[in-house]
Amino acid sequence: MKSSSKQNYFLYFVLFLCSHAMVVNAQVKLPNLFGSHMVLQREQQNLVWGTASNGEKITLTIAGQKHETTADKKGDWKIKLNPMQAGGPHTMIIEGKTKIVFDDILIGEVWICTGQSNMAMTLDGGPGQHLEGSNDAILNSTNPNLRFFTVGNSVSDTPIDNCKGNWELSQPKTAAEFSAVGYYFGQRLQQFLNIPIGLISSNVGGTPGQAWTPKEIIASDFPEFKKDWTEKQTTQSASALYNGMIHPLIPFTIKGAIWYQGEGNKSAPEQYSRLFPAMIKSWRDNWKQGDFPFYFVQLAPYGNQGENWVKLQQAQLKTMLTIPNTGMTVINDVGDASRIHPPRKKEVGQRLALWALAKTYGVEGILHSGPIYKSMTIEGNKAQISFDNAPSGITSLGKSLKYFEIAGSDHIFQPAQAKITKAGKILEVWSDKISQPVSVRYAWESYVEGCLFNTASLPASAFCTDDWDVIFKQ
Repeated sequence: MKSSSKQNYFLYFVLFLCSHAMVVNAQVKLPNLFGSHMVLQREQQNLVWGTASNGEKITLTIAGQKHETTADKKGDWKIKLNPMQAGGPHTMIIEGKTKIVFDDILIGEVWICTGQSNMAMTLDGGPGQHLEGSNDAILNSTNPNLRFFTVGNSVSDTPIDNCKGNWELSQPKTAAEFSAVGYYFGQRLQQFLNIPIGLISSNVGGTPGQAWTPKEIIASDFPEFKKDWTEKQTTQSASALYNGMIHPLIPFTIKGAIWYQGEGNKSAPEQYSRLFPAMIKSWRDNWKQGDFPFYFVQLAPYGNQGENWVKLQQAQLKTMLTIPNTGMTVINDVGDASRIHPPRKKEVGQRLALWALAKTYGVEGILHSGPIYKSMTIEGNKAQISFDNAPSGITSLGKSLKYFEIAGSDHIFQPAQAKITKAGKILEVWSDKISQPVSVRYAWESYVEGCLFNTASLPASAFCTDDWDVIFKQ
């Protein structure tokens, strides 16, 4: 009898554990990206997804909408919300065998802020590195219509479906700990559009572009990185950060992305000229939201990094000129000779916002880009350079025109003089050493102090009049 009683007790205990496990498995769950205080994208169908038990019926209500679905055999479920106008706050209720309630949800614009350390650097600065004006910005950062989600650092050799993080309202403590570039970008959008803005920060310092690129792209187009997969995954490994910090965000509905990276690929600019566009395309393909806006920052001037630094800038310029719905913010007037992390992040974030306001939100009357090299003609021994994005002409803002070089048929560049002519429409470049100029370039050093602008005080990108293949082979 005692033995039988023990067996029965053991059986009851096992059944209890099993039933308890079934209850746990039956709980409705959503990724951490969904939560109270989140911002959902306005005027688009937001996708909400999660897990439950096989066949479990799920009901979701928000802002007068009610949707129902059933979890599949794996327990996965997803619901598409009807487009909503900007506003709130709303409450989202998800019910299955259990119930989840998310409060204080706003509808507005959602942007991804991603890249390496210059995007990751928080508004309060870095170790021993100040950011200009950050304390005042932090002090005045309280804004319930500006909200942040910071993705926890994670590497993975396979794509994962969840990430660490939670939504927070902008206030001094949370703003101080959020991406400075992201903050200034979002703040400018929120002030002008006067609607809620949600920012998702996913950044890791010192990382190369291949770490943010999916495996299928690496395998097909960049096999030189495949060796990374045979070793322990780090933040340097191909695909490791895409798997751990971008894939968990897909397919959360977004408006677009801003990106500040490139330092991690400075040794291979030609390769980056192919890798960066492939990465952008892969994100767009995987998000399945079309060619969403992708605005990025050109490398800032820094130290004595050699010619590859400028060629990396050219790889970024080529991406902007050849990939649809992209834009590049030039900051060669706010770099720092001794710091790879320039302290003037406000200009960076606000210039990115100009791209979004002009190109994504259709704001007329503003310039969003500095001058971009358009064409060259030769008159005698002088090169005549014209530019796009300078409708009222170019200016030096009172600075000396320098960092210009000119070459003849031998392609040996010589320091050149320059002046602005024809009511600001033309830049004239020449050298007494070159009688028959063939090529001109500007700012072909890793550290410069930009001296060429449009009348909106936005700086011109470094440029070379040669073809791309010549630039990367020089």
